[in-house]
Amino acid sequence: MQEESAARARHVVGVVGRSGSGKTTLLEIVVGRLAARGLKVNVIKHSHHDVELEPPQKDSARLRLAGAAEVMIASPFRFAVIHELRGAEQPSLEQQLARLAPADLTLVEGFKSYAFDKLEVYRALGQAPLYPDDPNIVAVASNQPRPFDLRDGVAWLDLNAPQAVLDWLLARLATPALPK
Repeated sequence: MQEESAARARHVVGVVGRSGSGKTTLLEIVVGRLAARGLKVNVIKHSHHDVELEPPQKDSARLRLAGAAEVMIASPFRFAVIHELRGAEQPSLEQQLARLAPADLTLVEGFKSYAFDKLEVYRALGQAPLYPDDPNIVAVASNQPRPFDLRDGVAWLDLNAPQAVLDWLLARLATPALPK
C-alpha cells in the first residue's frame, strides 16, 4: 500500500528504479545542470544500509556514540546534522522534507512506497520495470523504445539524452506547486 504524502504540494519528484539502472548518474547530471542555471536543488537519498558519515575516532562520532541525540558538525564549508534514531521509527518522507531548507526542486531517490510523482530510470537489466504497477510514476527515462501499451499521461524520455529529462523537470517547475 502506498503511503500518502504532502510532497505533491511542493516541487518534489521521486527518482526510482532498480539497482544499477543509473539513477544516481542521471541525478548527478541533472542536479549539476539545474544548479548551473541558478536553481536551488535539494536531494534526499534513501539508503537501506547503516550510514557511517564520519570516522569512528573523530570527536563528532565519539560524542554521538557517547549518547548525543544529535551532533552537528559545522565548518566554513558545510555543516551536517547526524541524528541517532536509537530504535525509534525511521522518519517519514514528510518529516525528512520538513528538515530541508526551501528549494526550487527537491529530488528524492527512494521512498518508492510513497504516493508522489516519480520518474523511473529503467534499463532492461533482466528485471521488470516499476511503472506498470505504480500509478505515481509519471515519467520513465529509459534506453528502451517506448512501449505500445504505455499508460496515458506517462512521459517516455531518452535516458541517453539527459537534456530530455532536464527539459521535462523544467517544464514541471514552470507549473505552480499545489497549495499546502
